[in-house]
Amino acid sequence: MIPFDFEYFKPKTIQETTNLFRFLVAKKKTPLYYSGGTEIITLGRLNLLYTDAVIDINALPEFHTIRFYKNYLVIGAGVTLTKVEEENPFPLLSKTVREIADRTARNKISLGGNICGNIYYREAVLPLLISDSLVGIAGREGLLYHPINKVFNREIQLQKGDFLFNILIDRTYVELPFVSMKRRQQWNVGYPLVTVCALKKDEEVRMAFSGVCPFPFRSVEMEDVFNDKRYSIEDRVRRSLQYLPKPILDDVEGSSEYRIFVLQHTILDTLHELEGGPNV
Repeated sequence: MIPFDFEYFKPKTIQETTNLFRFLVAKKKTPLYYSGGTEIITLGRLNLLYTDAVIDINALPEFHTIRFYKNYLVIGAGVTLTKVEEENPFPLLSKTVREIADRTARNKISLGGNICGNIYYREAVLPLLISDSLVGIAGREGLLYHPINKVFNREIQLQKGDFLFNILIDRTYVELPFVSMKRRQQWNVGYPLVTVCALKKDEEVRMAFSGVCPFPFRSVEMEDVFNDKRYSIEDRVRRSLQYLPKPILDDVEGSSEYRIFVLQHTILDTLHELEGGPNV
């Protein structure tokens, strides 16, 4: 049970939604947007989150839609991880989200909720970072699109009252060779020691990571090393580790030293797959 009461609103347009948020803030309320609701319930029960006004954005048109439009795959931020998995419009994304939590949770967790969530793994963002996706952010000026690599820095950079509405992925990325690997210390639905997402475009490998640091990331410096074919795969992997951001996680899931050990072998496996083997 959530230990606080709140008002509930369900607007039907983006403008109505963002205007309502600003109105509630002006009334000294603490509004939160609601999509899947998993974090509101989970963190609210632990007294780690509070709201006295919930704005349900599930009635917004296109918020739960997956479709191809011209050169883009368009995915609404309200689409559940289960729907992404089952419809499989972008195999790398589908395989990645299939490894998040268990099916019961994935039925509730939305794509946007995972990307914008407080739990710092946010693995659903990894395929989007390496496919140069665009994110549609709804705010005071309406719906504006930004390259995800410009607005995601450890977490998505949203102004107060803004929310993620949809994601656009250039359809040329949808059928590229890919790898998605998740290494856990514990059971099949535990948090990751390391998650690696990679794809190969124009004979070059791109990678993004979760579980290594307290934030997901893509490193262009590491990719430059991965693609330097003057060196062996083993040398490339070893040299790339100098560009890891800090800090490295050290917690009950695994020590920082163990994480780097697992990461090194996962990158090695990924490069072997993309440079001479099928998808995994």
